Amino acid sequence: MNIRDSIVSLLLICSCVVVASNSHASTKPPAKQELAAGSALLVDLNNGEVLYERNADTVVAIASLTKLMTAMVTLDAKQRLDQQLPIRIASNPDMRGVFSRVRVGSELSRRDMLLLALMASENRAANSLAEHHPGGYGAFIRAMNAKAKALGMRHTRFTEPTGLSAGNRSNARDLVLLLKAARQYPLIEQFSSQSEQVQRFRKPNYSLGFRNTNALVRKANWSIQLSKTGFTNEAGRCLVMNTRMNNRPVAFVVLDAFGKYTHMADANRLKRWLETGRVTPVPAAAISYREQKLAERRQQGQ
Repeated sequence: MNIRDSIVSLLLICSCVVVASNSHASTKPPAKQELAAGSALLVDLNNGEVLYERNADTVVAIASLTKLMTAMVTLDAKQRLDQQLPIRIASNPDMRGVFSRVRVGSELSRRDMLLLALMASENRAANSLAEHHPGGYGAFIRAMNAKAKALGMRHTRFTEPTGLSAGNRSNARDLVLLLKAARQYPLIEQFSSQSEQVQRFRKPNYSLGFRNTNALVRKANWSIQLSKTGFTNEAGRCLVMNTRMNNRPVAFVVLDAFGKYTHMADANRLKRWLETGRVTPVPAAAISYREQKLAERRQQGQ
């Protein structure tokens, strides 16, 4: 082999090494998106594929995510939705001292109670649904827990219908089961994704404006079929949705996020990551809160 042939052979070898190196780099998975929430789960609703997961089995307080189960149990009872009912809170000790613009004793249809409970997370509306259940308030709570068991939500427990109690507990994996089941209830999808409503009450007559607690339902770049937010000091900021990300129908859950809009920011982060591969930073304060809460749970043996 002459010098010219040797040089050509060497160049071919180098080219193969570069191509192999570039091929390896192109198959390297993108960096995983960090979230502020303590727990998260994203599941493809068509095939069950887990697209994102973080502490999905950690059992925590779920705040007003509870109202999805409240709505299911109400609809399962098949009572008249047009029936006018008085607002009642007496059976629920967690309602004492909780502010609401809705007046106790004023009347609303069962249908409108469902709407306000799901769209605006109105506690008095949600509680009243339980108060007017066949068999009464206690029977309603038992029905909530029976429904959870029937859906396979093995780590979920309800003590009241609004989410004000920290005794209402679940995990992200169980809540995906709830989101899947909720697809069988067209009214839950309709009411939970409605943007706003001016609601008229009777006895006395008055009107109040309400907006969806999830601002993402008003964003043009989101297609949301079902939504529910939640917040208490114990639960942090929570959000569940049936929506679309990267042209896939997904069930989305984030629990225990810090900051008024952090749960919605986490949704935007995951959507952007799935659709573009871009990783969006999480504020240091949110990460600090998350790690502190996780450390506290470890100490408590949760």
